[in-house]
Amino acid sequence: MILWVDGSIRDPAEPVVRATDHGLTVGDGVFEACELLNGRPFALTRHLERLERSAEGLGLPAPDRDEVRKAVDAVAAAWGDELARVRILWTAGEGPLGTDAAWGPGTLVVAATAVGVPRAVRVSVVPWVRNERSAIAGLKTTSYAENVRALAWAKAHGAAEAIFANTRGELCEGTGTNIFLERDGVLLTPPLTSGCLAGVTRAVVIEWAREDGIEVREDALDLAELDGAAHVGLTSSTKGMVPVVAVDGRPIEPGPLTGRVSEVYARRHVLERDP
Repeated sequence: MILWVDGSIRDPAEPVVRATDHGLTVGDGVFEACELLNGRPFALTRHLERLERSAEGLGLPAPDRDEVRKAVDAVAAAWGDELARVRILWTAGEGPLGTDAAWGPGTLVVAATAVGVPRAVRVSVVPWVRNERSAIAGLKTTSYAENVRALAWAKAHGAAEAIFANTRGELCEGTGTNIFLERDGVLLTPPLTSGCLAGVTRAVVIEWAREDGIEVREDALDLAELDGAAHVGLTSSTKGMVPVVAVDGRPIEPGPLTGRVSEVYARRHVLERDP
């Protein structure tokens, strides 16, 4: 791991966060994770814009964007060219041990770790739902215990990713992915009103797929449509677009549109580093 805190690269074993930091005590913080490819972050501007939207949604002041960029550059330079994930963490800073507002100032932590090559994924639908009316719906917050629990459940059932419905019984998202279905030559994905995160890769895939002549629609999808889907794909910052090869143990084949978009994404994201 390469770790940046408070203006400089630090030893990953060094204690750097206070016990009263609200990001630690109550999950009052936001984060982003972007791919580090050949020493450069992909779509960093979009990630920083979402970080700021998430901070605003939690009532936090936005971090200084120039400082975040400098921190990411320092971590990337120290990391090198190996494929990695850069994680940008911004918390409310020090605060009470309860849920009253933090005192601040905010805490900024940027770190890089290695990631594996993207692979096809088996998924499982978990018995819990996303609340599309939640105060943090659509925000990328550090309150991730729900995702940790869901992913552990999915792995216990032979899958590598968990899929949520929302309270209306609509298909929503994975713990760290957005989901796409292929139907009649069209790529379908749940709209943001489903409660899903506005994924950076989701947005880039939609744009690049349409530019390549593929029809993409954001439609409310009943969860049952996943059970009958012939082809499914997932998107995330460290996966790009990958096919789903099993849903709740039911094997499915990688779809032609998923494969085509995956190729487009793999080619363009090397050339267009900040689309």
